[in-house]
Amino acid sequence: MILDPCKSLKSVSPLRQAYRLMHRAHGHLNWWPADSPFEICVGAILTQNTSWKNVELAIANLKKARALSLKKIYNLTHDELAQLIRSAGYFNIKAKRLRNFVDVVVDKHGASLKRFFKGNTKTVRQRLLAINGVGPETADSMLLYAGGHSSFVIDAYTKRIFERHGWCAANADYDELQSLCIQSLSQKRGVAKLDFWRDYHAQLVVVGNHYCKPRNPLCDECPLKTLLPEN
Repeated sequence: MILDPCKSLKSVSPLRQAYRLMHRAHGHLNWWPADSPFEICVGAILTQNTSWKNVELAIANLKKARALSLKKIYNLTHDELAQLIRSAGYFNIKAKRLRNFVDVVVDKHGASLKRFFKGNTKTVRQRLLAINGVGPETADSMLLYAGGHSSFVIDAYTKRIFERHGWCAANADYDELQSLCIQSLSQKRGVAKLDFWRDYHAQLVVVGNHYCKPRNPLCDECPLKTLLPEN
């Protein structure tokens, strides 16, 4: 059954049940892996079109060079930054995107992430999306994990898992999937909601990475196997 988030909340039960099953299998994942909010922002930009392993190598290089800070990156040349993040792939493009973000925070917000993330979620999200190279997934990742804003992150894992379980249409776009999740997963409030959404996204990443693969999915081993349509 394909569920339309604009028509009903029939998906509330399976989406909430999915979390219980994933949490039972993995426990609380305490994600995003980082030492600071700024490191989360850097990781959110660098993880575009690459594996997390490659991002970890790039962040390790930045740390080794003592360059993982707003002001240090702000003072690096493009070539210096590009070489430090080379392992993340598309390093010239990502160096520009990272600099675009850093420049806005330093020049317009006094080099303070706290100031940058201050305001209601819609306003800060638009602030992020106005930066060249920051799309919805990157913006929502920063908001949720670095900025303390409840903004549900949608990624390729989410789309694949939801489609295979019949929770969304094959042509559902980012905004539709996000609306579905917000409608279905807003039973908590405040800090509890923030923690819930952070862990829910992390659980989907684990399931998408280890079980719900693009090819040859391991459905029989997946925590969500009982929620597949044929079951």
